[in-house]
Amino acid sequence: MSTGKAIVIISRDVVLSEMLDRALARRYGVFVFRSIRSAIDYIYNSPPDLIILDTPENDACSMEILNNLKGDPIFYQLPILLVVDSSANVPASDTFFVDDYLKRSDIETEGMARVSLAVLRSERMVDVNPLTKLPGNISISRCIQARIESGDVFALAYADLDYFKPFNDHYGFTRGDEIIRITGRLVLNIVKSKEPQTCFVGHIGGDDFVFITSVDTVEEASAEIILAFDKIIPTLYDRTDRDNGFIETPDRQGNTRRFPITTLSIGIVTNRSRSFTHFGEMTEVASEMKKQAKQSWGSCYLCDRRIAC
Repeated sequence: MSTGKAIVIISRDVVLSEMLDRALARRYGVFVFRSIRSAIDYIYNSPPDLIILDTPENDACSMEILNNLKGDPIFYQLPILLVVDSSANVPASDTFFVDDYLKRSDIETEGMARVSLAVLRSERMVDVNPLTKLPGNISISRCIQARIESGDVFALAYADLDYFKPFNDHYGFTRGDEIIRITGRLVLNIVKSKEPQTCFVGHIGGDDFVFITSVDTVEEASAEIILAFDKIIPTLYDRTDRDNGFIETPDRQGNTRRFPITTLSIGIVTNRSRSFTHFGEMTEVASEMKKQAKQSWGSCYLCDRRIAC
């Protein structure tokens, strides 16, 4: 029975890859790559639940790429299971951030059990949204607070879908989940394309997202997110509704109303001209700007430009 979990296998050993694929495919979605370089785009675009890595101990390039991945706030909780020839080949934990290892000779007898334990352990430890695989509220709060305390100057953006509930009620939660997944992927890809190493993207829950970038990048990223969102989202509507530019569905009081195509509102706050001591202060201002953005027609972003007295 499939668990809906995805596992990425990285190995140049065809025999080993096929052995792992056969053992895991009944329970997991398995994606095989020959090198970390060929796998990295997939990992960033479709974060898996586990990476199984088979690479020589002296492959410094692969180790550096994966260490950078684990250093990213979005992927630091992604478990990595390293295939080794013996226990003596396990690299030091301070040089290569793997979470567990699997001896090559034990793959057939222990492979499934070790993989299952790694996935289960990650489920208990991680603070991620199960739909988008993005960090959740605990990670978001910690990231904002850490940046404040470090004296970092940064921008916090709060993104929220408009008219999402009518869409979800009209088409059903499956299509509603698809909008959430697409939005999370879109925000992640665009923000990371701007600042691959220093950005942060999180999913508060429901149709609310946050992202953190430099002050100089945030408006450009927000504009690109909105442009891409407005191109993609209408394709999720039935053709008649898309052509009409609205759907007809009951509102909260049970009255049938027309609701526009789902749009995106983004509220932005920075600490360049205002000081904050607690993450709650920043999120409150970002939420306020988001609420003001939602009063505009269509997708838009609004940045707080007030200066502290």
